[in-house]
Amino acid sequence: MKAVITVIGRDAVGILAKVSAECAAKGANIIDVTQSVMSGMFTMIMLVELGGLNSDFSELVNSLEALGEQIGMKVHVMHEDIFNSMHRI
Repeated sequence: MKAVITVIGRDAVGILAKVSAECAAKGANIIDVTQSVMSGMFTMIMLVELGGLNSDFSELVNSLEALGEQIGMKVHVMHEDIFNSMHRI
């Protein structure tokens, strides 16, 4: 199973490193990542594999949302099943 993680906010040093470290700590493997900075605003989308999680999915979500608050970013985690359901015609 996979999840899509989005991160949005003011650009700062170390955002990718902090989010990646939290994913690694929870056992989520980053498969793909894209990021961009536009007029000082940072945006990132990550695709992570959840097969190696060492905690519940909800713990991953809560820890990433808490990290976002700490660093002044909005972090959203969406399970692959929800993402696919939303984009099915």
